[in-house]
Amino acid sequence: MTTVLIVDDQPLQRFGFRMLLESVPDTEVAGEAAHGAEAVRQAAELRPDVVLMDVRMPGMDGIEATRRIIATGGRSRVLVLTTFDLDEYAHAALRAGASGFLLKDARPEELLAGIRAVAAGDAVIAPALTRRLLDAYAQHLPRQGVPDTDADPRLSSLTDREREILVAIGKGWSNGEIAARLVLSESTVKTHVGRVLAKIGARDRVQAVIFAYDLGLARPDSTA
Repeated sequence: MTTVLIVDDQPLQRFGFRMLLESVPDTEVAGEAAHGAEAVRQAAELRPDVVLMDVRMPGMDGIEATRRIIATGGRSRVLVLTTFDLDEYAHAALRAGASGFLLKDARPEELLAGIRAVAAGDAVIAPALTRRLLDAYAQHLPRQGVPDTDADPRLSSLTDREREILVAIGKGWSNGEIAARLVLSESTVKTHVGRVLAKIGARDRVQAVIFAYDLGLARPDSTA
């Protein structure tokens, strides 16, 4: 059973999420919060598996609430919900420690799958959304085509294959896509991904994506 804390300042939105979560047997609504401060308090008190976090709320917003929830080191993981024109908020939330983000117009099955994935320790970040998000931040990324391998000592701990996997993660590829393009089994890819995350100290796949972007290993216009 996956417990979920719903955080949104719109009562009707919270009601809709509750109805969806209560319609399936493997999720349970642990509580609801209408603003960030309440979300932080309830996350500490209820210790839900997943916090379904809105971004823009009165008072403390979802970004600061995410930062505070993650800073406690507790078990709760945060899944941010945003709209396309608010991608910059999702970017900030990911840096604050969220395990992923989805658009608010995601289909019900996509939202449920995202909650389950985050609860299981995976990250939710759709490749198309990743690329759109990065497009908005392209001017902040390193301009050099070849990354500075001395920029971060964690890079030197990666094998050539692990570096290749990190670049693929940075491009937003799923394990299945990485396996197909690099001619590997998905189980092998999963093992490599786990080693990459451990070596670079990334909490999850999303943080690895940000790491790759910040060092110029992946760019928004990257393809093959």
